Amino acid sequence: MPTVTLPPKENALFKRILRCYEHKQYRNGLKFCKQILSNPKFAEHGETLAMKGLTLNCLGKKEEAYDLVRRGLRNDLKSHVCWHVYGLLQRSDKKYDEAIKCYRNALKWDKDNLQILRDLSLLQIQMRDLEGYRETRYQLLQLRPAQRASWIGYAIAYHLLEDYEMAAKIIEEFRKTQQTSPDKVDYEYSELLLYQNQVLREAGLHKEALEHLSNYEKQICDKLAVEETRGELLLNLERLEEATEVYCRLQERNPENWSYYHGLEKALKPSTVEERHKIYEDAWEKFPKGLVPRRLPLSFLSGEKFRECLDRYLRMNFSKGCPPVFTTLKSLYNDKEKVAIIEELVVSYETSLKSCRMFSQNDDGKEEPPTTLLWVQYFLAQHYDMIGQQTLALEYINAAIESTPTLIELFLIKAKIYKHAGNIREAAQWMDEAQALDTADRFINSKCAKYMLKAGMVKEAEEMCSKFTREGASAVENLNEMQCMWFQTECALAYKAMNKFGEALKKCHEIERHFVEITDDQFDFHTYCMRKMTLRSYVDLLKLEDVLRMHPFYYKAAVTAIQIYLSLHDNPLTDDSKELQADTANLSDKELKKLRNKQRRAQKKAQLEEEKKNAEKEKQLKNQKKKKEDDDEEIGGPKEELIPDKLVKVENPLEEAIKFLMPLKHLVKEKIDTHLLAFEIYFRKEKYLLMLQSVKRALAIDPEHPWLHHVAVHFSFVPPPYTLSESKELPEVVRTVLKQEITRLFGDSNAKSFNQAYLTKHSNSIPHRLAAAKMMAYLDSSTEAKAAELATALDESLNNRTIQICTEVLECLRSGVLGDCKERAESYRAECHKLYPYTLAFMPPGYEENTKIANGDISTETEELANEM
Repeated sequence: MPTVTLPPKENALFKRILRCYEHKQYRNGLKFCKQILSNPKFAEHGETLAMKGLTLNCLGKKEEAYDLVRRGLRNDLKSHVCWHVYGLLQRSDKKYDEAIKCYRNALKWDKDNLQILRDLSLLQIQMRDLEGYRETRYQLLQLRPAQRASWIGYAIAYHLLEDYEMAAKIIEEFRKTQQTSPDKVDYEYSELLLYQNQVLREAGLHKEALEHLSNYEKQICDKLAVEETRGELLLNLERLEEATEVYCRLQERNPENWSYYHGLEKALKPSTVEERHKIYEDAWEKFPKGLVPRRLPLSFLSGEKFRECLDRYLRMNFSKGCPPVFTTLKSLYNDKEKVAIIEELVVSYETSLKSCRMFSQNDDGKEEPPTTLLWVQYFLAQHYDMIGQQTLALEYINAAIESTPTLIELFLIKAKIYKHAGNIREAAQWMDEAQALDTADRFINSKCAKYMLKAGMVKEAEEMCSKFTREGASAVENLNEMQCMWFQTECALAYKAMNKFGEALKKCHEIERHFVEITDDQFDFHTYCMRKMTLRSYVDLLKLEDVLRMHPFYYKAAVTAIQIYLSLHDNPLTDDSKELQADTANLSDKELKKLRNKQRRAQKKAQLEEEKKNAEKEKQLKNQKKKKEDDDEEIGGPKEELIPDKLVKVENPLEEAIKFLMPLKHLVKEKIDTHLLAFEIYFRKEKYLLMLQSVKRALAIDPEHPWLHHVAVHFSFVPPPYTLSESKELPEVVRTVLKQEITRLFGDSNAKSFNQAYLTKHSNSIPHRLAAAKMMAYLDSSTEAKAAELATALDESLNNRTIQICTEVLECLRSGVLGDCKERAESYRAECHKLYPYTLAFMPPGYEENTKIANGDISTETEELANEM
């Protein structure tokens, strides 16, 4: 259909519709649409129908909006307005590829439309179509050469394409057009100059960048950035004397900045440890109160020099009372010699302070305040916790608490010691004690909630967080709204440990949605940053968004979700009623009656909770509806609700697992777990070449990894993947490739000899012994006793003996992975309990029940009967 031209009256109404849309006056816009469409002549006017659809979309009526816009487009296929509106609709649904196609169609009918070109450029940079972005920005520059955004956008396009010289030339041409006085301070011009300098540096033009910095120094507002950049450039140009002067000036400005000392070292190029140490000795004289110049030499000094410097550093911190002193020294704990010196020195302080209130009896008579002893004990508690001597650590922290029972930091460390000792329940109780000392401290509140989640106390953690969440909304919903991902990752892990897979998956998907939202939120900055000239920050933002899913929060959530989906694939959930019948079949009448009463109580409780939850939800919906009516904001469509039962009953768990895996494969390649998880998925999908790819990538990272050994045995020998699968035949080429690669990677040996060779090579490491023992029992059931013996060795000569690996061995003994080992499991638990007396996993049977009874947590039989009546 040809484009229908509206007469003046209707055309004026149509312009008012556009204005209403721009000013978010959607209901007024709909009234004007109705006035045009109620005229029989224009009842099918394409552009008006499209605008009505766009307006309804902003009010959340998505389906009706799509129908109207498509109808409008059918009625006027040559209208750039209809295509543009269809693109905006697709964009609101995050269908950016489709929106780009719509904008390109719109440009066919109006190739110089500025608004469409701008919208297209935004989508291209959002999707990182950099070549297309450069072309669109070039068109905008030709159409609007007087606008600075046209020049800046075109320069950024070249910068992101790594054509730095061209980007620098464009910025220089634009800079020449800016009429600014050399003495005038203009923040936006200053940012442009700093961005230009960044481009020159990235282009490797260090000399030009230094000249540029010197020429425009007066017009740059950020003087610190100028000095830091100058120092970096002078180092790159080997102008070391000038660089030394710059870093000395920077030191005077901030003597606690580590990077300035590293810059000074590079400038002075000390050839010996003594010369390097001299740099810091000079800094001590200049800055007698400076802590950083005393801390940095500890990384490279050794022996007596190390002891001397450490002595000064520790005395300063203990006298002042600096709680983070242990944290600053944590990186030294990789060196056993330095750890021994630290221990010897601090223990001597404690002994001396107790006897004569001085660091050493040879001191000149200056007595330390009582708090110095407190901080020494605080340090020693952390020190012994770090080296795995939790009993000693608890002795020191208890002594400190006894002397000062109101200091929150002490309870914090006590909780941490119990956590590292494997007793997270006790840790959570002590963290709760710390929180009770200052209920207004959000950090302690969050820390306490985190420990509670680790202990499986989800409801208690939610109540703890509710002290700082918005009133009128549940804590969980508010934390989700605030994208509080530490809470959600810990929640997911807690639910997974309790086998509540649906709830755990809900948290993982919520985290995934946060990352999608963060990616989508960058959309607003594409125009904002160019308008405000915050160009360095903008480029940093784009680079950050490209690697966003490298973040530990996403990695944790993705790994948790993948593990759950693998578990759901291996053990699909059965119908609850069948499970109940199987459970009740072996019960006596009395036990059955008791179970039924218990179920009725649970059902009644659940019903009351559900009613309460529904009432809260109804209240929140009313509030939301009222808010929506008060201010007509663009909201798009509602998101699909995440329902745990639905998530856990997904048809194809492996496909869902792959969705979480793909970002990890692209961005977290350096972690071996990424490739081993990939193997587990592809192994179940019988994707042999992808399995081979995962194994090769894992081998490149750590060929001796215990999990990789398990994977290698399954992939290479049990069964050989070049055997024909039951479901389908492997192509000859694939079989040949697999056979050649397996022989190249693992040799021609059989599974048993391969496993034995691995065991011989790593006979001193418990995790490796466990991996070999698992495979031994798997390959030959007659060797189960030997496998169990291998895995349960706890000699001091063995490496990597930790609470975590011992817990894993115990789980393997109990689960039957190493054969029928119930008696051995109990004896192994008793041995581990002697080694790790605080660890919950190694406590005697009935320990938790007895603890609950002692704390009054378990109802007696009488109470249960009373509840039934």
